[in-house]
Amino acid sequence: MNRIDRRFTKLRSDRRKALIPFVTAGDPSLDATVPVMHALVEAGADVIELGVPFSDPMADGPTIQRSSERALSRGAGLSYVLDAVRRFRERDTDTPVVLMGYLNPVEIRGAERFARDAVDAGVDGVLLVDLPPEEAGEFRVAFAGHDLALILLASPTTTDERLQRLCDDAQGYLYYVSFAGVTGAADRLDTRAASERLHAIRQRSRVPVVAGFGIRDAASAAAMAREAEGVVVGSALVSVLADAAEPAIQARTFLEPLRAALDGVPATATPA
Repeated sequence: MNRIDRRFTKLRSDRRKALIPFVTAGDPSLDATVPVMHALVEAGADVIELGVPFSDPMADGPTIQRSSERALSRGAGLSYVLDAVRRFRERDTDTPVVLMGYLNPVEIRGAERFARDAVDAGVDGVLLVDLPPEEAGEFRVAFAGHDLALILLASPTTTDERLQRLCDDAQGYLYYVSFAGVTGAADRLDTRAASERLHAIRQRSRVPVVAGFGIRDAASAAAMAREAEGVVVGSALVSVLADAAEPAIQARTFLEPLRAALDGVPATATPA
C-alpha cells in the first residue's frame, strides 16, 4: 500500500472528500514549485498532481499549454520535476504526489528507469494522458515492480467494455474527465450528467473515483464532489499562479475555499 492508497483509506475513514490540485512544475518560476506544493498541502490538499511540462500537451487547454511552454523555456524538464519532488519530500513524507503528463518523456528515459527514478524521488503515481490501457502493458509491469501507481482516465464517451477494463486495471484512483474536450473549458461542465456517470462508475471501480476538468471554484468543486470521492482543480489554479507576485500565498488563498466547500459535502457511500 503506497501513499495514495493510505491517503484514500484515511479519507474514507474520516468521511472526507479528496482535494487534488494540479500545478505545472516550473511555473510561475523554477523556484516557486516546491513552496507552492507545500502551501497547497497547508491549505488542505490531499494529493498533489504535478504537471510534467511537455511541448505538445494535446489534452490541455490554452492555460496549461502556456504554463507548460513557460516552464520548458526555463528548463523544467523531467530531471527538474523529479528534483522538485525530491526537495518536497525533505519536509513532507506523507502527501501523495502524482506526475501528470505525456508518454514521450517516459519513453525516452525508458519505463524501468523512469519508474525507479520516480519512486526514488518520492513520486507515488503517474497519469499519462496519451497512454491507452490497451498499450500500457510494458509500463504497468515496470511501474508495478516499483509500487508506482498507473492512474487511468475515463470520460463520458468511454464505452462500457472499455470502462470495465479501466475499472479492472485501475490503481490509486480513477480519474473521471467530466466532459469530452481539453482542460479548462469550464463552460462545458454539466454537473448533473457528470454526477450520474460518476455514480455508475463508482459501482464498478475497485479504487476511488475522482473528477476533474471544468472545476474552477468552491461551488463547482462541491457540486462534482457529491458523487465523486474527490475533485481535481487545475486550469483555474494555474491561471491564478501565472502572474502571482507571491505564488505560495496565492496558492493557499485559492485553495482554502475549495477545501471548506468539500468539507461541507456529505460523504459518499462506498460501493459494496
